[in-house]
Amino acid sequence: MIALVAGRSLSQYLPLLLGGIPVTLEVTGMAIVLVVIFGFLFGLGRSSRSILLRLPSGLLVEVLRGSSAIVQLFWAFYVLPFLGVDLSPLTAGVLVLGLNGGAYFSEVVRAGLASVPHGQIEASVTLHLSPWYRFRRVILPQSLPVMVPPFGNALIDMLKFSALLSLVTIHDLAYRADAIGSVIPTPGPVYGITLALYFAMALGLSAIVSVIESQVNRWAGRAVRARRPFARTAGPVPRWAFPGR
Repeated sequence: MIALVAGRSLSQYLPLLLGGIPVTLEVTGMAIVLVVIFGFLFGLGRSSRSILLRLPSGLLVEVLRGSSAIVQLFWAFYVLPFLGVDLSPLTAGVLVLGLNGGAYFSEVVRAGLASVPHGQIEASVTLHLSPWYRFRRVILPQSLPVMVPPFGNALIDMLKFSALLSLVTIHDLAYRADAIGSVIPTPGPVYGITLALYFAMALGLSAIVSVIESQVNRWAGRAVRARRPFARTAGPVPRWAFPGR
């Protein structure tokens, strides 16, 4: 637990506050990995022709999207131990964030898959390409660039929603800010600094997503606007068209 003494100034607690940044970024990183995994699983399930995959995926997505993330977090941390499932605060929090975010991201995946012209899929079936090869060489290169910008939104959402884990004693940035604000005479500055830190982390993550988007567009063969005169841009032939590249 964080031991705080009343009467100290904010400058004395500043190192303690900054120590919550790695925890927040760690939670965000682990959660976004689960968001992508669950998003693709739910999205592919809802896009499947089999009702045995489409129905459970759709039901799970609607339950996760239609219920409060805070209630889900409390269920995972406080209720599941009574059912014999004892999760650590970090495991419960990351799992809830991953499932909840994955339910929303699954719609992005489903829309990206649906954006591929059906004629191209029919042509690949006519050429007797295997389902995995069709997905890897025809569907994914065309749908993935559509998914990257919403992925950036999901990443920023995970950064903000990570503050919910302070409710289950995760010592992230929000938890430390609330603890420090409760013992100093004027809590306003600590929350102002916390707001600025979240904003700075969001800007950094946005820059990372911009790099990912540029690389994905280049890999998929989409033209990239040159940032300076005579700069090289992506060619008309995508890299995935050459298996050896």
